[in-house]
Amino acid sequence: MTAGRWPYPAWVAHRGAGKLAPENTLAAFRLGAAHGYRMFECDVKLSADGVPFLLHDATLERTTNGQGTAGDKPWDELSRLDAGSWHSRAYAGEPLATLAGVARFCQASGLLLNIEIKPTPGSEAATGAAVADAAAVLWAGQPVPPLLTSFQPAALEAAQAAQPALPRGLLLDELSPGWDQAAGRLGCQVLVCRHSLWTAHLVQQARGLGLRAASYTVNDVAEAQRLRALGDHTVITDRVDLFSSAC
Repeated sequence: MTAGRWPYPAWVAHRGAGKLAPENTLAAFRLGAAHGYRMFECDVKLSADGVPFLLHDATLERTTNGQGTAGDKPWDELSRLDAGSWHSRAYAGEPLATLAGVARFCQASGLLLNIEIKPTPGSEAATGAAVADAAAVLWAGQPVPPLLTSFQPAALEAAQAAQPALPRGLLLDELSPGWDQAAGRLGCQVLVCRHSLWTAHLVQQARGLGLRAASYTVNDVAEAQRLRALGDHTVITDRVDLFSSAC
């Protein structure tokens, strides 16, 4: 896949439906789809027994009724946690989602996925390789593969080595020296930056490297308009209710 062939839409729902449903759950994906979104971003890490599942934090406390480091738990234990009550009573009992379950949902509904590889600290390479291998199997034969992104170059490097045909994107929360060399070394197709980093100059730099431009997490109309005006821009948002007509 090259920058000239970009099959992904301009608007992406962050963690399923942003903050309107419990993040990274199938309930959030269903709600985002109901608002008209065709592509979703989610965070994927590994259970202790190697099951790719959705969770942003390294620990369980914020978004489940569990405790401790998520990656230290086997999937059988994780699968019994309540990942919805923290958000609201309406979602009580909503379970954690596996990547396999999300793949089934997306493919049955004709939806696309951005998988952020979110390793438990210390497992960057193992997680990158395992998530890429799982994605390749789960999306085998599909017309549009999932987009793999990460803040962790080691995770992207392992994903690249395991499944070089899957498209990749480097996530940045600051423009550290060498970001351009890292994106090139990792064979990335897109640069995904904190939205405030983007300027016309940075967009031109990205284009010069053959990279598409994408932003997280954009919840303001004026900022979304600024970014879209810069060109070649994908916007990742929590506000699926505010921007749903633009999808």
